[in-house]
Amino acid sequence: MTANVPSPGEEISAESRTFQDLLETLPVAAYMCAPDGLITYYNREASRVWGRQPTLNDPSDRWCGSFRIFSAVDGLPVPHDECWMALAIRTGVPQNGEELIIEAPDGTRVTVLAHANPIRDRSGKLLGAVNVLIDISDRKTAEIMASRLSAIVESSDDAVISKTLQGQIMSWNSGAQRLFGYTADEAIGQSVMMIIPADRQDEERQILDQLVRGERVDHYETIRVGKDGRQVAISLTSSPVRDARGKIVGASKTARDISARKHDEERLRQLHEELRAADRAKSDFLATLAHELRNPLAPMRNLVALLAHADSPLDELPRALEMFDRQLTQMTRLIDDLMDISRIAKNKFELHRERIDITSAVQHAVELSQPHLDQAHHHFTAELPGTPIMVDADPARLAQAIANLLINAAKYTDPEGSIGLTVARAGDDAVVTVTDNGIGIPPDMVERVFEMFVQLEHAASRSHGGMGIGLHLASSFVEMHGGTITASSAGPGHGSTFRLAIPLATASPVHAPALAGMAPAADRPRYRILVVDDNQDAADSLALLLTALGHVTQKAYDGANALATAPVFEPDVILLDIGMAGIDGYETARRIRREPWGADIRLFALTGWGQEDARRRSQEAGFDRHFVKPVDPGALVRALDQPAAAGSSARR
Repeated sequence: MTANVPSPGEEISAESRTFQDLLETLPVAAYMCAPDGLITYYNREASRVWGRQPTLNDPSDRWCGSFRIFSAVDGLPVPHDECWMALAIRTGVPQNGEELIIEAPDGTRVTVLAHANPIRDRSGKLLGAVNVLIDISDRKTAEIMASRLSAIVESSDDAVISKTLQGQIMSWNSGAQRLFGYTADEAIGQSVMMIIPADRQDEERQILDQLVRGERVDHYETIRVGKDGRQVAISLTSSPVRDARGKIVGASKTARDISARKHDEERLRQLHEELRAADRAKSDFLATLAHELRNPLAPMRNLVALLAHADSPLDELPRALEMFDRQLTQMTRLIDDLMDISRIAKNKFELHRERIDITSAVQHAVELSQPHLDQAHHHFTAELPGTPIMVDADPARLAQAIANLLINAAKYTDPEGSIGLTVARAGDDAVVTVTDNGIGIPPDMVERVFEMFVQLEHAASRSHGGMGIGLHLASSFVEMHGGTITASSAGPGHGSTFRLAIPLATASPVHAPALAGMAPAADRPRYRILVVDDNQDAADSLALLLTALGHVTQKAYDGANALATAPVFEPDVILLDIGMAGIDGYETARRIRREPWGADIRLFALTGWGQEDARRRSQEAGFDRHFVKPVDPGALVRALDQPAAAGSSARR
């Protein structure tokens, strides 16, 4: 604007006084300068903005009464003679709407909009200028805060959305785009229902009702749907938005992706259930193990009592010994199965393959399982091929796998049931199939019967349920041979079928290691044998057996006694327990080997430790053989009958 004021020499008119009075009452800073820049007038608001009261018409105060002036655009200092007031006077052109930063002597800064306009007399002569400074500090602060808030919202990993109370989207940050897949252009103006699954539409209406009542929604976990149809688990926080009068006009919401957390929670829940199931399985297994071990112990204790009775009939002795041996074999088998499972789990199990006719393994398996088949009087049939079917396999482990299938069929088939076995060639595989007309397998258990410790629940009350490791062990052995084993059943009451398949032998045969045969009984060597075991019953019973076989025996019940007895007794063979108190078997063996008289003695380890580490340590200690208790007497006799170490002397 250009103001008309009296010419020099004219008296100040009422109009001019009215103009100054008007400036004085304005809620903004206003001041006037003469053409030479001298300040001729300022109002009270101007002195507040400047932080000082300049002297009128003072040459030291020209163009502006502020301490310093800065450009609001780049923050650089602006000389007073280059401020908007000076430019308006110098150019005669109004300088309106420019932003400046006014600094007071105490350092306080105020951002203002400067409106500098020339003042002319009635003839148009420039008499100076008036400058109106509008304090916009609060607005600038608000703008800065809004800008910072916008930057924070935009950089947030969370989805930050605002909406009307009708659910229309008003803002949409980049976090929302990443989470839901819609761009801001696609989302703004649309209903928020586009990201809410159809089955949760009522949920959003309830949230809006809460917001209308002025209530905040905190960390509400729910599901939303993205542009691609993918469902996202989110934690939702929503707050009402109010206008300047406090009226609720909309809502802001923050949605955080909690899919990973939900996944972790679900995985933890599953692990918890698995641990609980494993704990239950462990408890069931221990109870079953105790039951299975007590089963053979009971008849063994009865038979011992029978044999100890003075009036025991001698004609019952063979039958009693047969029962005793059968129960002992069953107990040994249980323990061997557990050890096999342990070695397989630690990947320390090795197969000893050779080329065999699978029929021989089947025949051995039938022998192993025959007591179970006979006990329940099952009708057993076998269909064997007329020509050999050769496989590269560990004969003992393959027979064990097949025997476990037969024993399983015997256990889960009612007495006098039917069990069948067939052997055939199928493509590149040799296939053994075992069928029964037993209790069958529920559909949900068909895939689980080979898992560790799994048993059919409806068979738990059967008297010979086992430990639930036989099928798992069979599956492990077959897989180690590169084969497969599967189960099928029409359901409970309809019997079961198990199919075992392993590859046929390759073109190059695998030869079995040559084993020394047993010498004729009449020509069998007799040895001096020292039996060392801190379990006196074990040492005494083994010495009795060896004496009955014609050997000369001596006993020692600890390592120190063995080291004292051996030089006097001069044994050919020492049967030495490992896990003895005091000097254990390893150390005893090392000390024997260091003595001149112990260099050529044959050392056999007899121990309950059958792990690979125990076998390795016994070899390092100087043992020749490693036997796991209870030792098969036949295997021990065959080991004794093998050629003695160089330098040892067999006494006949």
